[in-house]
Amino acid sequence: MWDSESEAGGIRDYSNGVLSSSKTGVKTDGFEQRGQSWYVATDIPSDLLVQLGDVSFHLHKYPLLSRCGKINRIIYESRDEELNKIILDELPGGPEALELAAKFCYGIAVDLTATNISGLRCAAEYLEMTEDLEEGNLIFKTEAFLSYVVLSSWRDSIVVLKSCEKLSPWAEDLQIVRRCSESIAWKACANPKGIRWQYTGKPPRVSSPKWNEMKDSSPSRNHQVPPDWWFEDVSILRIDHFVRVITAIKVKGMRYELVGASIMQYATKWLPGLLKEASASGFSLGLGSGFGSSVEEGSNSTDVDISNSSWKGGLHMIVAGNIEDTPIVQAKDQRMIIESLISIIPPQKDSVSCSFLLRLLRMANMLKVAPALVTELEKRVGMQFEQATLGDLLIPSYNKNATLYDVDLVQRLLEHFLIQEQVESSSPHTQSFSDMKMYDGAQRGTNPNAKMRVARLVDSYLTEVSRDRNLSLTKFQVLAEALPDFARTCDDGLYRAVDSYLKAHPTLTEHERKRLCRVMDCQKLSIDACMHAAQNERLPLRVVVQVLFSEQVKISNAIANNTLKEAGESQYQPLISNRKTLLEATPQSFQEGWTAAKKDINTLKFELETVKAKYLELQNDMETLQRQFDKVTKPKSSSPWSSGWKKLSKLAKIAENGDDGTDQGTNPGQRKAPRRWRNSIS
Repeated sequence: MWDSESEAGGIRDYSNGVLSSSKTGVKTDGFEQRGQSWYVATDIPSDLLVQLGDVSFHLHKYPLLSRCGKINRIIYESRDEELNKIILDELPGGPEALELAAKFCYGIAVDLTATNISGLRCAAEYLEMTEDLEEGNLIFKTEAFLSYVVLSSWRDSIVVLKSCEKLSPWAEDLQIVRRCSESIAWKACANPKGIRWQYTGKPPRVSSPKWNEMKDSSPSRNHQVPPDWWFEDVSILRIDHFVRVITAIKVKGMRYELVGASIMQYATKWLPGLLKEASASGFSLGLGSGFGSSVEEGSNSTDVDISNSSWKGGLHMIVAGNIEDTPIVQAKDQRMIIESLISIIPPQKDSVSCSFLLRLLRMANMLKVAPALVTELEKRVGMQFEQATLGDLLIPSYNKNATLYDVDLVQRLLEHFLIQEQVESSSPHTQSFSDMKMYDGAQRGTNPNAKMRVARLVDSYLTEVSRDRNLSLTKFQVLAEALPDFARTCDDGLYRAVDSYLKAHPTLTEHERKRLCRVMDCQKLSIDACMHAAQNERLPLRVVVQVLFSEQVKISNAIANNTLKEAGESQYQPLISNRKTLLEATPQSFQEGWTAAKKDINTLKFELETVKAKYLELQNDMETLQRQFDKVTKPKSSSPWSSGWKKLSKLAKIAENGDDGTDQGTNPGQRKAPRRWRNSIS
């Protein structure tokens, strides 16, 4: 805050905010307003009317001509010495700035503040109040106030930058926006130890779980400054000024995690749709406390200590106190905000969360953001696709006669993810950043394979969208087969999706059902899934047979393994159960496991040959019995052999009874004993 130039010794004093001119030709006690008109409180009648919109100022020529080059030129170029009316509708700052400039010309004390300095500086430039007309003119003194007072204060820099929103393009041309942005960036990147806080003891409005996860064990942690202290205040700025501040902050070397967090904070404040979705799903950015602070000179360190984050008290909201918490933003402005935020997101992976990117992508599609920026945002999502959740991926499709959800978008995201994974895998010297960072308070390295997480996510997504009758079989199949085979160690999730699709599309032909079921591997189904599939009437018969066969193979392997265990083989190795285990096995264990597998295969072959031999033997016995049975049940025929046999039987009976007509009765002693004939031959 500062005073006018001191005449004693030519020393200028900037200790207070009272501004006045040392020369004036008209003595006055001040200005008075009557309706929409301003009058100078003096006995001398006014001879110049300055019109600014609906507001008129009744002034005098001499005080203005001695300090305002523009008014001088207007009167001179008009060639009318009696000109008594000037229209200044284009004057920046409006009637308020003209009132302050006129008071300065009359020598009336003007109280400079961060609220009026930008408008007054632009008005002084418009009125051409330069040093050529008078030493210490308004341009010089407003510039001095900006440089020595405003730019040295965090609060004043924010307020001035906020007031520049109504002064375009004057504030840009006079470098007010640039200087305030750089001042804010310098203070945001400064060492927090150099910040003097105004502590009120109130809890912060928004907590920051990202920073609060890391606790500080020092006893004075309540007096430490959280690294996100500046988020709330910069979020009140208009999007173009916010972009300028964030760009300057990145140039100063701010950590990209903090830059990304500030962008998320700004988005939740200015994009109501994004904020509504965030609160509904528990999406918490949790950033920033308010503040009132100034930065001591010399605190120019860009190293922000994240560990000093457990701020227990509240911070006095000076800047954002009069700003609405949820501004009303039109759809056109929301589109511009989204486009601007996409352009300033740090390029580093994990600078913002995948959930935030997907919500931003949803709004970008809804508001028809530029296709190039949407593509860029999709690539960013692909870099962190393994962090996504099912709710984030259920993005509605805004095309008519299409599916309920945007399946094509998810397909593109998956392609970007696979491309990124291929690039990372081809760079052996670069470790994936995703294996070193933390998400949601847990170590992501718990499951090192991102493709497996994405496979589970895609299976859940397919199960959800398969209920849509407009989803074509081709889209379902392409999305299911996009990932490599080793990404899924178990196909239960894929089986659920297939079954759900069959249930929602009962009119599929047998060929289409077989084609659909090809996306899953029956050998990767669990026992429960196999039992369900064996009784599932919607599946093709061929698939059910494959399921039963694969289950039989598993049982045979289990029996063989138990047999080897009971035999007490010291070199026992379990069979390779699936392809993933086979690929991850070491060469020695792989060789031993393969030897055991070959032994088991030979055993099964021998058992199979034995069963075949027994089957052939039983078949021959069956044929023999069948022939004998046919012979017994065949009807008797009158062949010569059978008739002769009957005659012999008859003669034998006669000989036995003595009815043959011979003289056996007279010589009974000489009769020979009859021969006993067999009734059957064998």
